[in-house]
Amino acid sequence: MRAVVQRVTEAAVTVDAETVGRIGRGLLVLLGVGRGDGPDEAAFLAKKICTLRIFRDEADKMNRSVIDIGGEVLVVSQFTLYGDCSKGRRPGFDRAADPEQANELYEFFLDQVAGHGVTTAHGRFAAMMDVHLVNDGPVTMLLDMEKTF
Repeated sequence: MRAVVQRVTEAAVTVDAETVGRIGRGLLVLLGVGRGDGPDEAAFLAKKICTLRIFRDEADKMNRSVIDIGGEVLVVSQFTLYGDCSKGRRPGFDRAADPEQANELYEFFLDQVAGHGVTTAHGRFAAMMDVHLVNDGPVTMLLDMEKTF
């Protein structure tokens, strides 16, 4: 699994001009599911994101998690995180999970985040989505389970 995690003051996702997910202060997570990923990776990544200390404390240090600040998490499925651009000019997506498995793990990941007591919102799996955000900082982290797990 791969995730691009952005600290935001607000974020929303729309499908066909309908807002399907919206949060205030918290994290926008763009989530990609790869071949071979399973529940263990999803649970580990959800906990890592919920406890990642990237919010400022009273000393202006990144020392608080989204849980600590009572923030929210917006999760958007993004298989293009597995785009391989190493050959040619058109990305290949052979390392992305098939849609059925990816959707199952995406839903499981959402449940895991909510299980940490974090209010969650989400996009619509496999839909063409518009993502709107105000990046706070900006602070953006890339988490790759191949390098973390």
